[in-house]
Amino acid sequence: MGFESLDAGERPGAYPGPVTSPAARTALDLTADLPTAALEECYRDLHRHPELSLREHRTAGKLAGLLRAAGYDTAEGVGGTGIVGVLRNGDGPTVLLRADMDALPVAEETGLPYASQVPGVMHACGHDLHVTWLAGAAGALAAGRDAWSGTLLVVGQPAEESGQGARAMVADGLYDRVPRPDVLLAQHAAPGPAGLYAHSPGLILSASTDVDIVVHGRGGHGSRPESTVDPVVTAAYLVTRLQTVVSREVAPRDAAVLTVGRIEAGTGNNIIPSHARIALNLRTQSAGVRDRMVAAIRRIAAGECLAAGCPREPEVTIGADFPVTVNDADTDRRVTAVHGEVFGPGTVFDPGPAMGSEDFSELAPDGVPYAYWFVTSTPSAVWEAAPGADLMEKFAAVPSNHSPRFAPDLSTVAPGVRAMVSGALAHLSPA
Repeated sequence: MGFESLDAGERPGAYPGPVTSPAARTALDLTADLPTAALEECYRDLHRHPELSLREHRTAGKLAGLLRAAGYDTAEGVGGTGIVGVLRNGDGPTVLLRADMDALPVAEETGLPYASQVPGVMHACGHDLHVTWLAGAAGALAAGRDAWSGTLLVVGQPAEESGQGARAMVADGLYDRVPRPDVLLAQHAAPGPAGLYAHSPGLILSASTDVDIVVHGRGGHGSRPESTVDPVVTAAYLVTRLQTVVSREVAPRDAAVLTVGRIEAGTGNNIIPSHARIALNLRTQSAGVRDRMVAAIRRIAAGECLAAGCPREPEVTIGADFPVTVNDADTDRRVTAVHGEVFGPGTVFDPGPAMGSEDFSELAPDGVPYAYWFVTSTPSAVWEAAPGADLMEKFAAVPSNHSPRFAPDLSTVAPGVRAMVSGALAHLSPA
């Protein structure tokens, strides 16, 4: 079911009824006495001290210390600031659990008593919560190793926000240092009434592609525009025309987004500059749509510059990109089933693919299955106060990821650990 099928006032229970699978029973046993206060303080500490991509030194050090204390063989500095812990526990599958660690260049506006102490930097996407969940799950699974067998890989990944971290860890020989996983699992905090678990058995996240355009003009004095070629005017026409790429060049059945995120030009009020820069971001769910959009951008940019008489063709550069995230259906169904038992009817739903992007799939060796899901985390007071008569209206009104007001509820710390533990136990061998 999707968001639209849930009642806005619905509050799922914690443990509903019969729990029959060994994975669900064991998960409930291993997480019955979590050190919740310590985990919540870990989360608050990480939130106070956010670190940008590839600078996650303090965060990585904290996670590494927690993994070592739990008995994991731990390596630091993988792919820059990445962490990997290994717990070998007899014969069985090798399961990788991953959390991203980086923060964003966002000035926090939550008003929390544990708000960021770093000016202009904030955990606005929940990665502090992800690290806390991972540390809690690693500890619970290590303490309960008599109940399962196999090998656990626990990965603290840097630079998810920039799309560099997963590739950097793999390029730095991640799988030369640790066993190749049989399955990879990850979860992400999301807006929505705390206590829901969103799964999609297939495409769950879209691809992202950055495109930069430089428009070359001929600069001069603002009093003599006839002697110049104004790149600002050309850039303005280009921004407007680019809005037709999705509406007129992408089929209605194909989801796509084109965002102009930045325009830069000029140094003074009476100076016509010699160039203008435009930064775009594309969200697509297939390589074919992406390629058509990039081709359209190149064509439109060239056409507008030609029409304006620009002295040079525009420069169109493809920048950072994220792949699509496509869950292995069988892997996702196994996690969905155990989450349904652990958290109860009405707590697990399928929202369909989102337009957000991730680099988690870059950690997966060719052909190795993975599952990625969301944990809703909006505080109940914020959710109830949000305007809207139904869930989707409220969902659009509450602070989302990357908002300066994004603040997951502390009540999601323990359930998020339980979700990760139960996902792992759905794949590890019972003892």
